[in-house]
Amino acid sequence: MKTALLVIDIQKDYFPGGKFPLVEPLAAAKKAYQLLQCFREHGGHHIHIQHISLKPDAAFFVRGSEGSDIHDAAAHFEGEPIVYKHYPNSFRETNLLEMLNEWEVERVVVTGMMTHMCVDATVRAAADFGFQVWVAADACATRDLEYDGTLVPAEHVHKAFLAAFKSYGQVMTSEQVIARLASEQAEAG
Repeated sequence: MKTALLVIDIQKDYFPGGKFPLVEPLAAAKKAYQLLQCFREHGGHHIHIQHISLKPDAAFFVRGSEGSDIHDAAAHFEGEPIVYKHYPNSFRETNLLEMLNEWEVERVVVTGMMTHMCVDATVRAAADFGFQVWVAADACATRDLEYDGTLVPAEHVHKAFLAAFKSYGQVMTSEQVIARLASEQAEAG
């Protein structure tokens, strides 16, 4: 089955010192990088997705700012596909769907930032477009949220969204993704 890796918004503003830091972004980025290297080494399709705010007064990901750059932990190499987006859903007003269809991709492996926002919107859209979806749980990160005076720790936010993703596809670790892909490749001969 043709599979593509989506590396969503692993950008500097989400890391310590950035304008909108998440909880444990480096750990997630390192797992995403392991998957990225696997796809690179085996000739798999992989796409970096970079969020650029359309508002010049945005709190983060301002066009041209260092914070909007892809973080070195999941570095984008020259010549690799990149999709620039302006909304949480990586498919909205981008060429992502066209790229995946051109490559005849049937399954996407999703990694990136933030689990509760851009990862969520992209996972749901991918499922709606008919793709089989695998989410690499440990290759995603999010942040603490607040609602009605209650602080919801990032770990709980992350796990709640991962639980919901099971309605749209499969959720596993990055190591499980790599093992399953290797097993499929071995079976295909």
